[in-house]
Amino acid sequence: MFFGRKGKRTIEMTKLSSLVADNLEIVGDVIFSAGLRVDGRIQGNVVNKEGERSLLVLSEKGSINGRVRAYDAVINGVIEGDLEVDHFLELQANARISGNIIYRQLQMECGAVVDGKLEKVADGASGANVIELTNSIPASVAR
Repeated sequence: MFFGRKGKRTIEMTKLSSLVADNLEIVGDVIFSAGLRVDGRIQGNVVNKEGERSLLVLSEKGSINGRVRAYDAVINGVIEGDLEVDHFLELQANARISGNIIYRQLQMECGAVVDGKLEKVADGASGANVIELTNSIPASVAR
């Protein structure tokens, strides 16, 4: 008999074909396909092309001020706006999100901060779970 997790899903796209370097600031919307790594700043919406499986990687140096939509995402920087991830979302320790998050599968490391609502989209699209998070931490657990 085999014991373990049921078919753990992970990020499907592994190739990052575009880069917004840390010395670059973009003012305006960015529409991308395949993979995009953001080390710089974007003032505008960042969305993947409709119907494509994409990967967004936002490093700890990067920031986005606008709505974000991707198929898979790894976030370790700052997003001020709503975030929608169709498949797999990883929030790393330095992630700071000010906005609502819609996701199908979520991995969140200790230290990541979300100031908004988390809404899980069910695989069968038959209902959703909503959790409201704020960045306030009780003094008893603050470091």
